[in-house]
Amino acid sequence: MATKEHCAELARRLRVVVGVGREVGRALPPETPPATVGVLMALGRHGEMRMSRLAEYLDIDISVTSRHVAHLAERGWIVRTADAQDKRSRLLRLNEHGEKVLAAASDRAAEVLAAHLNDWSDDDVDLLSGLLERLRLSFGDCRARPVGDPAVPAGASHPPRTHAN
Repeated sequence: MATKEHCAELARRLRVVVGVGREVGRALPPETPPATVGVLMALGRHGEMRMSRLAEYLDIDISVTSRHVAHLAERGWIVRTADAQDKRSRLLRLNEHGEKVLAAASDRAAEVLAAHLNDWSDDDVDLLSGLLERLRLSFGDCRARPVGDPAVPAGASHPPRTHAN
């Protein structure tokens, strides 16, 4: 079991990882800011879904999700179709253009990382990737939960999120 001291050091290091993520995000083209790429990634990874499900995946308020979806639709990157099970709802999915935009943004992020990690071996990058995935799995579902939820430790609070992270 990891000691509290080692975990404190890890917590400090994780703040740096957030900064690295911001730096990669700043290198993305202006038409694909990190929040937009996050929506594209969710649709690319999970496929067609309702907006409410997308908001859940992104862990953001439905009104914020709606603005992101409008942004994507204005640019012609997604398709909105009627849900056969509920005609009031729309299903969202990437179209071919959206898939290309997502691929270009992912390629740009990989280029930025490659430039900064030019003295890293592939094995080191794979090791870090594997450890980050293990960390994610250790935390499970990190989406906000209401206070009183049995999955939230006593004394912890998770206010609802109203913006993209």
